[in-house]
Amino acid sequence: MSATDDQRRTVTALLRTHGRTYAEEAGIGLRDTPQPLYQLLVLSHLLSARIRASVAVAAARCLFAAGMKDARRMAEASRQRRVDALGEGGYRRYDERTATQLGEEAEQLLERHGGDLRRMRRAADGDADRLAGLLRELPGIGPAGADIFLREVQGVWPEVFPRIDGKALQGAQRLGLPGDPGPLARLVRRQDALAFAAALVRAALEKEVAEEVRAAAAGS
Repeated sequence: MSATDDQRRTVTALLRTHGRTYAEEAGIGLRDTPQPLYQLLVLSHLLSARIRASVAVAAARCLFAAGMKDARRMAEASRQRRVDALGEGGYRRYDERTATQLGEEAEQLLERHGGDLRRMRRAADGDADRLAGLLRELPGIGPAGADIFLREVQGVWPEVFPRIDGKALQGAQRLGLPGDPGPLARLVRRQDALAFAAALVRAALEKEVAEEVRAAAAGS
């Protein structure tokens, strides 16, 4: 089924107003190298909690600014140092538990994969579901955290593409877009898929985003 004019206008407005990945928002220059992949894992962990996405992004930035940019440095940091960085970013509701989980997560990643998520990718052997399962074995990474990581990493790990998870589908429904991942993915060029998926999540999480996009689409 081809996209309607209304859907095209909605997609254009969505990308124009909110077409930015969460990794970009957190200052992560995502590449298929250990440090940015680890930083995306931390961001995914933080975003998966019941807390505003803007707070999770700010907390990730504070952790990285405090030097906890890779698994080894996260594991070597004291728990209090992690708590302080999370608090500086406003991530106070879950700071104690999350600080502990981040340490345990880094230690397990070092022990099993040498701190390199590319080794986990190789272990999954091109199977996105297997990769999601391996991610969920890490402390603090549940289904939501794994979904976030895979949604954001699909630009550098092509075997994951297209990845439009349940939260993105909720955003699509709110905006009157297709509720099936296949037709939804076909509404944008491949190079826009990551930003599109992240923007759909924003529409799901914040009613104001959906209202802004609908208003922008109506005025175009």
